[in-house]
Amino acid sequence: MASSIVSKKAKVHRSVKIGEFCRIHDNVVLEQDCIVEDYTTLGYPSALGDGSPLVIRRDSLIRSYALFYEGSEFGSRLITGHRVTVREMTKAGKNLQIGTLCDIQGHCTIGESVRLHSNVHIAQGSRIGDFCWLFPFVVLTNDPHPPSDGYREGCRIEKFAVLSTSACILPGVVIGEGALVAAGALVSRDVQAGRIAVGNPARDVGPAGDILLRDGRGKPAYPWRRHFRRGYPEEIVETWLREFEDEK
Repeated sequence: MASSIVSKKAKVHRSVKIGEFCRIHDNVVLEQDCIVEDYTTLGYPSALGDGSPLVIRRDSLIRSYALFYEGSEFGSRLITGHRVTVREMTKAGKNLQIGTLCDIQGHCTIGESVRLHSNVHIAQGSRIGDFCWLFPFVVLTNDPHPPSDGYREGCRIEKFAVLSTSACILPGVVIGEGALVAAGALVSRDVQAGRIAVGNPARDVGPAGDILLRDGRGKPAYPWRRHFRRGYPEEIVETWLREFEDEK
């Protein structure tokens, strides 16, 4: 940490570990047991924020070359990949994972236990619910008439939705709870809860529950939480088990 610059105005818990060549600006709160790896910048000043600090809650891991602007807040156990950029006014719940080279443009909300794989772009005004999956190169847009200085309309991704690789969601579109957007889909209209959207332009091809796991068991792949629980807190998994038990 000797080669890093940490502002005396920043509120950094004594248990925080900071790597080499980092810059921690004034308007930063780092709670206990966080790890900040080399060449990271936190609390970058922004005229587009509201003056509030960048808050990183406890037990978070920010990997090297990340850039976080001031004015955002993240719940506990945030984990990032390398070279992540997060702009001002991003509000996120706990257990968020942000993959390498993701770009979050700020003024957005992200729920709990969301998974962003590498190279995901989140436009301003986006709203992402709990337990969503956004796979590599997913793009959420917000400008109905690009390029413009006017009206912006962010996307809304509801809980448990899955956006597959290279899906592009156009401004104002709502992806319903538990919906599946196929790889490469260009989505210009809302996708209803539990449905599959495929193609360019994307179209509804049926319920996600019709897709079967390719392991020979013949069981539905969706809702995905019936069979995939790795990395989720025990108490959350227990609620899912009870939910599906009640359906029997």
